[in-house]
Amino acid sequence: MTAAPSGPAFSVHDIPFSAYGSWFDISPVVAEKTYAEDLHLVSHQNGMHGVLRLVPLDASTGARADTRVEATPALLTWTAGRGRVELAYEAPDTVRLRGSGLDLGVLAAARTLTPFSGTYFFHDPVADAHVFTSYETGRRYRVTLLSGALADTAGAQALGSAERGVTVTAPTDGSWELAIEELDTARPPYAPSAPFDAVVASARAAFADFVDAVAPWCSDATPAAELAAYVVWSATVAAKGLVTRPGVLMSKHWMDKVWSWDHCFNALALAEGSPELALDQFHLPFDHQDESGALPDSVTHSEVLHNFVKPPIHGWVFGRLRRTLPTPVDRTELTEVYERLERWTGFWLTARRAPGADLPHYQHGNDSGWDNATTFDPERVVVTADLAAFLVLQLHELAVLADELGMQNVAERWTRTAEEIQTALLDQLWTGDRFVARSATTGESWGSASLLDLMPIALGEHLPAEIAGTLADHIKAHLTPYGLATELPTSPHYLADGYWRGPIWAPATVLVEDGLRRAGHHRLADDISARFRALCETHGFAENFDALTGTGLRDRAYTWTASSYLLLAREHQRREGAGTDDPVA
Repeated sequence: MTAAPSGPAFSVHDIPFSAYGSWFDISPVVAEKTYAEDLHLVSHQNGMHGVLRLVPLDASTGARADTRVEATPALLTWTAGRGRVELAYEAPDTVRLRGSGLDLGVLAAARTLTPFSGTYFFHDPVADAHVFTSYETGRRYRVTLLSGALADTAGAQALGSAERGVTVTAPTDGSWELAIEELDTARPPYAPSAPFDAVVASARAAFADFVDAVAPWCSDATPAAELAAYVVWSATVAAKGLVTRPGVLMSKHWMDKVWSWDHCFNALALAEGSPELALDQFHLPFDHQDESGALPDSVTHSEVLHNFVKPPIHGWVFGRLRRTLPTPVDRTELTEVYERLERWTGFWLTARRAPGADLPHYQHGNDSGWDNATTFDPERVVVTADLAAFLVLQLHELAVLADELGMQNVAERWTRTAEEIQTALLDQLWTGDRFVARSATTGESWGSASLLDLMPIALGEHLPAEIAGTLADHIKAHLTPYGLATELPTSPHYLADGYWRGPIWAPATVLVEDGLRRAGHHRLADDISARFRALCETHGFAENFDALTGTGLRDRAYTWTASSYLLLAREHQRREGAGTDDPVA
């Protein structure tokens, strides 16, 4: 009965088992930092909700079996002695399960049903299947027996508190099989599309095709590339609800949204091998751009948040995308991007510049993406150097696009505005040794030990050489054996698990590495890239990492981390092939 495993093995405690396009996963993680004893079917429609418990049972006693769980991209297995249960995705909304030597309980995760919450359970005589309906997800979960028998059915049509679900078993020395579907209201009775082994083979081939597309360069020199690709592939959902395009969620753990700068790094990793999906990632938050031109803070299935924004790195990103995409972007696409970037830039130049101010400001650390960085300790409504630098890059990209679209006068205006913003940045926030932040209301300024103050290195070739050199020297002080600490480890405010007050983060790494390289500091850029890649190869793709131990922190299956690894690994492999890594500069 055993299907052949393939692809990198991983722990479902760290990375959910899922498939491209699916809105649910199989995982013990049922809420933020909450791990259940059993694997659950966890849906991300209408929020994150553990809907069904999947409980392997001793076939002779009916007691919960002590199993070992193993996962590869195409197959999830529970084993106990000679007993085995296997699960594979047949389609984004359907999983197939089969077992021998173990029974399986498919049970509602919520025991209590109220008029507004919980899971109702019944037998559907039309489909001859059992159905769970979830108030939390607003969806139905249909269980169809394909072989074997139901040893028990509990709680059908029950109200209030009750155990609800089915237990499937097999004849002696036989096997059982069933299918679970996530659906809206109704569909024809389930019919298998293929035998179980063929389902596994199809899932394996789909993932292999994705790896071949996004990481054709992977080799023994990039040992984490396949697993990074799986993190991205398995976190991709179909367009549904408010997710207007196929979208890469930040995670199918609790960080199950698309934040309006996180998406950029997924787009960059996908650009070369999956260009259509990459452009979808770039555009997705722009589909919810408001009348002021602002992007939302985040987008997910049933929610768009506008209480904060994210930094304007999108001009920088689109320039990199264009240089990476395998075919040129056509005029229609360029026009749409131009109009969206123009409105996004206009937001910062109008809604976020106080009367008489030259530079825009953030209203909270969350706007910067560096939520609690020490730069924001004195005040939150702050003019910062990183914001001005990103805006300068975006203005330059607007100038390039306007020129290509035949608007030379407009292009000249964008270039002049970029020069004005950069002049103000250097005149008002550069002290001769470092950049400072400034209160948007009082004009008082201060420095910090945050790497955020050094992010103007992203300007790269636009920076005067002496300023780039000074920033590079300061950046070196943030380097630990594992990468760039977001707060100097010697700072009294450094916290090992302090979010942006110490841990290593992927986006800061990529932005700094790129800016250093464009400013001519190749050796330092190479070192930062190498340390971050080694970190991921040892500690996986966590949301962030302890800067002094390398330990993964918070959500352990974060796509912008995986994508940043793929991006840095790809570029390293290309430079190494061209013999351009670690030059004299």
